[in-house]
Amino acid sequence: MNKPLTLAAILLAGLSLTAHAATAAPAKDPIQARKHVFKEYKKSFGAMGDMVKGKTAWNKDEFAKYAANMETLSSQPWQYFPAGSDKGKTEARAEIWTKPAEFKKQADSHQAKIAELAKVAATATTLADVKPAFGAAGQTCKACHDQFKKD
Repeated sequence: MNKPLTLAAILLAGLSLTAHAATAAPAKDPIQARKHVFKEYKKSFGAMGDMVKGKTAWNKDEFAKYAANMETLSSQPWQYFPAGSDKGKTEARAEIWTKPAEFKKQADSHQAKIAELAKVAATATTLADVKPAFGAAGQTCKACHDQFKKD
């Protein structure tokens, strides 16, 4: 048996389970579930933003890890906006449910830009390589917040 290959497989399986556990949202309450996912967003996107702004040192491997995590996360929150989840302690605007096509368009645009960011980050060697993709992804966050999130 090839020990390095086996060890690598075990490590990858463990990382996969760890990543899933870190991003798994509470199942019963959609408001709490989406808040959980967005808290995870803030961790990864915030860490990338700190590198882009020079608050922390540029680390291409860490940036790529955060970007890959964002790609996984970017498909998750939208399922937690079912009809009726506009009631309760939420910052979601009614337009999510009254303009679902526009909300979906924003979500799809966001996912596409996050996927582009992850792709660029995977091969980037400098901070300058990732800044345009990071900025474009950030604009999709802002656009959705402007239209669909209460201040």
